[in-house]
Amino acid sequence: MSWTADDIPDRGDRTVVITGANSGIGLEATRELARNGATVIMACRSVDRGENAADDVRGDVPDADLRVEECDLGDLESVRSFAERVEDGEIDVLINNAGVMAIPRSETADGFETQFGVNHLGHFALTGQLLDALATDGDEPARVVTVSSGVHERGEIDFDDLQGEDTYDKWSAYAQSKLANVLFAYELERRFRTADANAESMAVHPGYANTQLQFRGPEESGSRLRKAAMQVLNAIIAQSAEMGALPTLYAATAPDAEGGAYYGPGGLMNMRGAPERQASSDRSYDEETARRLWDVSNDLTGVTYDLPEPKAELSS
Repeated sequence: MSWTADDIPDRGDRTVVITGANSGIGLEATRELARNGATVIMACRSVDRGENAADDVRGDVPDADLRVEECDLGDLESVRSFAERVEDGEIDVLINNAGVMAIPRSETADGFETQFGVNHLGHFALTGQLLDALATDGDEPARVVTVSSGVHERGEIDFDDLQGEDTYDKWSAYAQSKLANVLFAYELERRFRTADANAESMAVHPGYANTQLQFRGPEESGSRLRKAAMQVLNAIIAQSAEMGALPTLYAATAPDAEGGAYYGPGGLMNMRGAPERQASSDRSYDEETARRLWDVSNDLTGVTYDLPEPKAELSS
């Protein structure tokens, strides 16, 4: 597969919600979707940064149909408020993109460890509250695309210490949150299939893309040396944010993208290149862990899904 943004089909009648749409992969996905006619609802923690990003997109796509809305995934009340503002319209694609990476331990407004709270629980709550708004009666299945990371391969779900209160390592916490993303995407797909819903869920990863994501950890740690090292790595190894957005765009728009799949760059060590279907980690296919994580996420967020539990024979 040598799929590029030029292969995106016309999206003139589609509405897409993207979290973290003001920078990096989210911004580039917004740009390409708008270029192909989609209405994009940019869910951003900062409305000001979101509006600046929207202006940037309009510089390339003057007729871009963009709507900036506040959505702080580290605050379940903000997530609920966002969902209430947008749920009246039909949503064709939800892209769970926003995230934080390898930061010192902190907590969200609801007391969750920030990486687990933002990367997984915030998106779990958002997806559940937008479920009824998904356009499941259209000629194409509605899609939920959850952005993970190759780092999920070293992740484990520590149900005894999900919030890193006993021990905390920033990279282990990040890997756990990214594994949770893939487990969630697959479990959601199994529930869509059990419900015979006209909807699909899939996971993607961007490889190593040159974005601001890598710099938040060093900045919060006050480490100028680590930030400088990240800048060097980004310059030497990383692909562009535009290329990093391709797996997301493929999953969101390609007619042959499939529910339950995992897409990422097919080039050097899966860090760069055109998108392809890949295998995720063995742990990500553990259905018992996925169901347990789902139940725990229900309890922690208070958000329940009107979807049946998957039948045992519906394996990944």
